[in-house]
Amino acid sequence: MTARIDRRSILAGAGALLAAPTAGLGQQPWPQGRVLKLVVPFPPAGATDVLARLVADKLGRTWGTNIVVENRPGAGGNIGTDAVAKAEPTGDTFLIVSVGMATNQYLYQKLTYDPARDLTPITMVAMVPNLLVVNKTVPANTVAELIAYAKANPGKLTYGSSGIGTSVHLCGELFQKLTGTKMVHVPYRGTAQATQDLIGGRIDLIFDNIPQALPHVRAGSIRGFGITTAKRSPTAPEFAPIADTVPGFDVSSWFALFAPAKTPPAVIAKIQADTKAGIADPAVRAKMDALAAEPVGNSPDELGAFLQAEMKRWGDLIKEVGLKVE
Repeated sequence: MTARIDRRSILAGAGALLAAPTAGLGQQPWPQGRVLKLVVPFPPAGATDVLARLVADKLGRTWGTNIVVENRPGAGGNIGTDAVAKAEPTGDTFLIVSVGMATNQYLYQKLTYDPARDLTPITMVAMVPNLLVVNKTVPANTVAELIAYAKANPGKLTYGSSGIGTSVHLCGELFQKLTGTKMVHVPYRGTAQATQDLIGGRIDLIFDNIPQALPHVRAGSIRGFGITTAKRSPTAPEFAPIADTVPGFDVSSWFALFAPAKTPPAVIAKIQADTKAGIADPAVRAKMDALAAEPVGNSPDELGAFLQAEMKRWGDLIKEVGLKVE
């Protein structure tokens, strides 16, 4: 997830949204004053980073301790993820990660960690839909018309992404598979440049992150055709799901917490419970709404099952179309 967010605006007044420490602070598994670390395997200012800082601020206040957010970007999230996988399983270090946890093992020739063996699920923080947006010159006005045009002109349409294997890219691959269309993928290092090229007519469409795309749609610079999730987004309710036209199309960017394998179950349970309570706080929820992020807070077992399903779903697609990161 690479949409750049104005972190200052999202976190402005953070002190006002942080509630007093919750009951049960005495049962926390860390000594008072212990410094913890939440690793973000992506650069600062993206959605993963902003969500990490919201979670770290809330949990740090709840626990009466300091949680340092450490950005360790590179290799599609593999560098930071590997660092957490190899960290001591004391509960002092944990990770917020996205779809790469499920896809990177299929995209990269060799990983230095095993996502299932070396990391343990904690909870899903949030899910975020993407938005199918097109350049104003594309000769279509609906998803159905776009599909018809793509079928009549195979290989003519180009779609951008924030990089190979990102949810923005996988949306395009799944769309082609389910519709029987053929488009040309143009990967970027982030969606900001892809969006500028979309506005300028150098690419035709992108399944972009809502916070990145929506302001341009509402300003009239590009057009929005549909949301990537199976239900409408409260942030952009005017857009129907692509699934209304393409049955089975349902894609979200997701953000979840993991810890090193063998982290004590009591620590996992504490982080999960307090994260779930924290993201349910109305003030925190308001900040997440600005990212079109739907809070989740599920159990470690539920997150583990979700991860396995994502591995199966995207692994099959990646192998089918032969995607690789060089």
